[in-house]
Amino acid sequence: MELRHLRYFVAVAEELHFRRAAERLHVAQPAVSEQIRKLEDELGVRLLERTQRRVSLTVAGAAMLEEARRVLQQAEIAQQAARNARDHATTRLRIGYLPDALPASVSRGLHLLAVDAPRVETHLETGSSFRLVEAVREERLDAAVIALPTPTRGLQVTPLGGQRTVAAIPITHPNAVDGSLSLERLAPDRIVVLPRGTNPTFHNAVVSMCRDAGLSPTLIEVGEPRVEHALLAVASGAGLALLPESVVERFATPGIRFLPLDDARPAFEGAVVTRPDTESLATLAFLRAVSRARRQPAVAPPPSVIPLSA
Repeated sequence: MELRHLRYFVAVAEELHFRRAAERLHVAQPAVSEQIRKLEDELGVRLLERTQRRVSLTVAGAAMLEEARRVLQQAEIAQQAARNARDHATTRLRIGYLPDALPASVSRGLHLLAVDAPRVETHLETGSSFRLVEAVREERLDAAVIALPTPTRGLQVTPLGGQRTVAAIPITHPNAVDGSLSLERLAPDRIVVLPRGTNPTFHNAVVSMCRDAGLSPTLIEVGEPRVEHALLAVASGAGLALLPESVVERFATPGIRFLPLDDARPAFEGAVVTRPDTESLATLAFLRAVSRARRQPAVAPPPSVIPLSA
């Protein structure tokens, strides 16, 4: 039994006239008669009584009509649910990013996207580079903002540029008024960092930076992968914190000043990874918005923040 059989039967049962039912269905009348015959043959019962003057429902036909209407209604509900799911999938955007490294171009890109495509429903979550990449591979995320190098084979990589390192120090620190910091001159005993698994690429860069400066400070990992916790640790006297430069535009903590390090080399390269075969209009619009944002001039940092050199 096909839905078409039920539609033809309901039309005839409600019109009680084969020609009017055919007009309602926009098909030829013989096609309606043929489908009703097939339905009755399949069921083994007569649904309609036909004479030269009139068409009427049999007892079986009356019982069939009520159930056929219910089936067709449920089929329409199922079709609408599928359409809604399709429409939602094209307007949903799931983005993952590193807790300590979200470039300003991504934030500005999301703002542009909200203006240009207000129907896009954006969901954000944080995680480590490895976990975010796997989530993109498994289609649990549409895009992920990560630090390179990270294994990205098979994925499309959109570069976001390099990120240098900034030091977060108390404003009472003797070097807080300087324009930049030298690790060699500062020679910190303790450096506050986020857990290594948060951003292994940056964590390794910090270790390498200290080694190149001839330092072996104690690295104090905060309990949770949150920049706020690292800044609170600095404020409480645990040590200075080394963080990616993107935190400058995202975080402000009373009593804390961000200073760039003298070393102008990027600690890592940022990137957005997506599936190369994606057909998501929301994902493609996000990539375009981030590209536009990168071409726009950066917003000036707050007065309490010493800007990074160009």
